[in-house]
This record gives sequence, structure tokens and C-alpha cells, in this order.
Amino acid sequence: MTQLCDNGYKVLIETGGSLPIEHIDPRVHVIMDLKCPSSKMLKKNKYENIEFIKPIDEIKFVIGSREDYDWSKEMINKYDLLNKCEVLFSVVFGSLKPVELVNWIVEDALKVRFQLQMHKFIWDPKEKGV
Repeated sequence: MTQLCDNGYKVLIETGGSLPIEHIDPRVHVIMDLKCPSSKMLKKNKYENIEFIKPIDEIKFVIGSREDYDWSKEMINKYDLLNKCEVLFSVVFGSLKPVELVNWIVEDALKVRFQLQMHKFIWDPKEKGV
């Protein structure tokens, strides 16, 4: 990553957040997931990574239920994420309708960016490697 940055490339890395990010070159744009309760992977979240998040980085929550949404809001407040970086909300494809999540965001006037996993709409959601 450092070599690519040194050669003038813009480098982005998307990570599940279960591995440390502290030694990633600071020029690299980190997009890190925080796993929500419905993922059954909460124990994989490495919350210490949040202290190494930079303003150019993003933290993403993939939300599958109202419980996930409420938990995500708690994490945003607990770690003051909106003042650290861009925060992204997306739905677990097939578990939550995008309009439901958007309505919750609008109702709460939450300053997050909504996104869709477009590859799930373009290709068969079960297809790997796309």
C-alpha cells in the first residue's frame, strides 16, 4: 500500500475490522465495517481500530434489523463517529428493505450516508467473486 501511495496512486482498503489497522499507511483510505448484532460476529469487532480512523476514512454498518439500527446509533454516539469520519449505512440484502432503513435514517435526521450493495442488485446475490 505504501509503495502504491508513493507512486501517486489513491489507495483504498475495505476491511471487516477484525484485524488491526494502526500500521496502515496514513495516506490509505480505510473503509471499515463494524459488525452488527444480527451478523452474529460482534466478537470480531476490533473496537481499538476506531482510535486510528482518520477523517478521510469511513465506517460502515450493514444493517439487517431494527436492533442493528439502534445498536449502530449507540456505536456512533459512544465513539463520536460522526466527528471522526464518514459513516455508511447499508442493508443486509434480503433481510431488510432499503426503504425501511432510509425511513429510520430520515426520521432520526441521522447524518449518515446510505448505500446499497449494488453488486447484489446487478448479479445474483448468491454469486461469488463479483
